[in-house]
Amino acid sequence: MHYNRILLKLSGEALMGERQYGIDPKRLKEYAEEIKQVVDKGVEVAIVIGGGNIFRGVAGASNGMDRVQGDHMGMLATVINGLALQSALEDEGVQTRLQSAIKINEVAEPFIRRRAIRHLEKKRVVIFGGGTGNPYFTTDSAAVLRAIEIDADVILKGTRVDGIYTSDPEKDKNATKFDFISFDDVLSKGLKVMDTTAFTLSQENELPIIVFDMNRKGNLLKVVSGENIGTKVNL
Repeated sequence: MHYNRILLKLSGEALMGERQYGIDPKRLKEYAEEIKQVVDKGVEVAIVIGGGNIFRGVAGASNGMDRVQGDHMGMLATVINGLALQSALEDEGVQTRLQSAIKINEVAEPFIRRRAIRHLEKKRVVIFGGGTGNPYFTTDSAAVLRAIEIDADVILKGTRVDGIYTSDPEKDKNATKFDFISFDDVLSKGLKVMDTTAFTLSQENELPIIVFDMNRKGNLLKVVSGENIGTKVNL
């Protein structure tokens, strides 16, 4: 395998599948099967999932809710998604641990860096829930932070689009895809890969990002194998 330890970032919306909200069991099972293929190859896998399929703090704030309160609700939504993915992975026979930045000891371990690394070394999948534990930070920021803390080789951002384009390919038929692009070019072209805080943190720590289509069967294994799938952002 091209990468030994990865951090996979999934959006909460991805878990909806064809639904309008919540979790689609079919999509959850598909993701668990994809992750199992990589684990079976000996790759150490950590995962961060968003909570947008259940609640988004920013959306709540735009409707008059206190932003801090809304963000805490969003963090709890990521724990719910983490529990769902943990169950799906264990159904596939993959040992999994859920760690939360918010203490919910009855359902998840607290995030402890050394413990997380030890789980990974034992080939357990580690799911990080609860974001960073702080309001005003997205799950993109949580993904980059955790990836740096566990010394991951790369961040794999699984989306419904097969890479980074010059513009939104769902709206612009003339949009062209980048196979490789530098951090500086992403910023200068105003391309949206992650929020600015997360992207800058990744750049400062020289942590590459690969954006790829998680919904295409076999893509995760291809990316981890080093195939040119999606778009790689590097220095």
